[in-house]
Amino acid sequence: MADRVLFIGWGTPVRGAEERAIEVFNEALGLLGRMQQEGRIEGFDVVLLGPNTDLGGYITVRGSAEQIAGFRADDEFQRNTVNAQLAVEDIRHIEGFTNEGVAGQMEMYQQAIAELPQRA
Repeated sequence: MADRVLFIGWGTPVRGAEERAIEVFNEALGLLGRMQQEGRIEGFDVVLLGPNTDLGGYITVRGSAEQIAGFRADDEFQRNTVNAQLAVEDIRHIEGFTNEGVAGQMEMYQQAIAELPQRA
């Protein structure tokens, strides 16, 4: 079961590059689908958000630490990211934890809290 995620978020399309933004988005979905079929990632979810000023949508890619690292290092993913940066604003890639990974992170957090001097 996946314990890591890669959050891929984006803002609005660059004016005049809306069609290219759709092409790059579809290319990303094709890449993700192939990587999932090959077992290179565990899976992914796509979310398109309603109108707001911060985030147009996002994809969460699920896998192990090794799968997420391999995905990020993949040449095709990196090319797709460069193409996306030219077509949409505010591309962001943020790694995180899910499932059993959350428990490990919370344990570390609790240990760190226990080491802090407590205030009354």
